Amino acid sequence: MLSRRPKVLVIDVGGTHVKVLASGRREPREIPSGPSMDASGMVAAVKRLTADWRYDVVSIGYPGVVVHGRPVAEPYNLGRGWVGFDFRRAFGRPVRIINDAAMQALGSYRRGRMLFLGLGTGLGSAMIIDGVLEPMELAHLPYRKGRTYEDYVGRGGLERLGKKRWRRHVADVAERLQAALEADDVVVGGGNAKLLKTLPAGVRRGDNANAFLGGLRLWDDRRAHTDGVRAHDAHGRRSRGLGRERG
Repeated sequence: MLSRRPKVLVIDVGGTHVKVLASGRREPREIPSGPSMDASGMVAAVKRLTADWRYDVVSIGYPGVVVHGRPVAEPYNLGRGWVGFDFRRAFGRPVRIINDAAMQALGSYRRGRMLFLGLGTGLGSAMIIDGVLEPMELAHLPYRKGRTYEDYVGRGGLERLGKKRWRRHVADVAERLQAALEADDVVVGGGNAKLLKTLPAGVRRGDNANAFLGGLRLWDDRRAHTDGVRAHDAHGRRSRGLGRERG
């Protein structure tokens, strides 16, 4: 175990861009992603992009299902080859992987029962209850007319419906899920959250920078010890946990 707080490289993998930030750095860097990007290509591109940065460990926000610190399904909007990839070996450093929406949720958390909805290429979701993080997969549940939540509030829905109708559906989905999950705090984040003009009561706009904060918290063992949120590293070993913001 590292005797000091490690320098963390946080990687937020998205359907159109990969964004990175490291401990002590103020400005994130990014590269395009897309259907041709596989895991090895992402690692190679990130290593080139951050060649002048120093870091001890890596946090990855992955746009898909993660179980015990490992991707278990290929992402919808990227290339293949993510499941089973050895990220620790590729980076030469310890790696912790978490769902990308869960990483932004972790950075957005204050207290109580918080639902996070990430509006981007698709719909990401996670919930934190009294400091315990639970990544969720709400995107592909049925919503209306044989279509899913993601079909209406993801990028495809925005392009199909136009901004005005898309905004109405975002508000409706947020209110429905808030009621169903009894959330007392709902955060709407992701790249398309900036397109929202107003938000329903009990819903606040997230900041994409919170994904980087969440990635840093993955390695904050002091918070992990006190808050009891569980994570795993990229080889399935249980970590001490995840932090939460107070006040």
